[in-house]
Amino acid sequence: MPATTVTEHIDKAVRKIDKSTAIDHWDRNLGRYDAEELMTEVLGRKLTRSVLDRVLDSTSKKRYTAMVARRVKGEPIPRIKGHYEFRGLDLLIRDNVFVPRASSELLAEEAVKTLRRHRGQRVAVDVATGAGPVALAVANEVRNADVWGVDISADAAKLGKDNARRLRLTNAHFRAGDLLDALPKRLRGSIDVFTIHPPYVLRRDLKELPAEIREFEPLVSLTDGSDDGLGLVRRLAAESHDWLKPGGILLVEVGTYLSRSAQVALRAAGLVDVTWTKDDLGVTRVVSGAHRGATRPPLVDAGHGTEGRRPPSATKRR
Repeated sequence: MPATTVTEHIDKAVRKIDKSTAIDHWDRNLGRYDAEELMTEVLGRKLTRSVLDRVLDSTSKKRYTAMVARRVKGEPIPRIKGHYEFRGLDLLIRDNVFVPRASSELLAEEAVKTLRRHRGQRVAVDVATGAGPVALAVANEVRNADVWGVDISADAAKLGKDNARRLRLTNAHFRAGDLLDALPKRLRGSIDVFTIHPPYVLRRDLKELPAEIREFEPLVSLTDGSDDGLGLVRRLAAESHDWLKPGGILLVEVGTYLSRSAQVALRAAGLVDVTWTKDDLGVTRVVSGAHRGATRPPLVDAGHGTEGRRPPSATKRR
């Protein structure tokens, strides 16, 4: 019998999504998560028992079927919905701009902590900002900070501006340019924290990415073309000395398999007090280094390691 209730339509969608070869099924419940999220978007309400038991109207059925078909082809959920929630902010999502990841919330959190440790006028810059999730979260949570998002993509910079305007975050600014070229020269020597979620996929690994990433994310947001995935990180680390204030911090989001290599890259660029931060699953997600010139406050959070300690190994997390 054809599906009629909301529950039946969701169950049918789960079966289709689970069979898709375009999706990275990193969680065995991913199909249900996706099917329910799309249904919630269609109905505009939580999936309570009374909602699940009702018959889905024809308009909603048509919209839901179309959205599920897009997901089966690998299109990311945020792009299908057209928006994504990041640290409580509802961000617009568009084609040709990298879709934000939940893993980047830790990067934003570390930037907020860094700014709150500093006094006076505070400045933060998010490099390779994409839709601007990290920059916007920092601007929202540290309202007296001057926050900049830069990206080589003009589409990304425009989306960041549109998101800032929509969220009424007047302290968030976005510009397009190569690395730091777009920043106002007056910011030299005054930046408290750099953040970057770099395009760290190794060039040789591009063809191994699932279709939902390879076919829907801009190539420039996935790889910098280097053999180790850290070409952009090395460039930023080298240039950061001219822009960071003494004691300023560079925070880099990495795949856990790149943690040690990223630490080596920061030290090689002359950054000091190199350390790492783990997420709630114990996976290293953020590597950081400080600009020489001031003593960095000791980190006492349980999730931090020190430069001389070896972090525990962990599997790669999406």
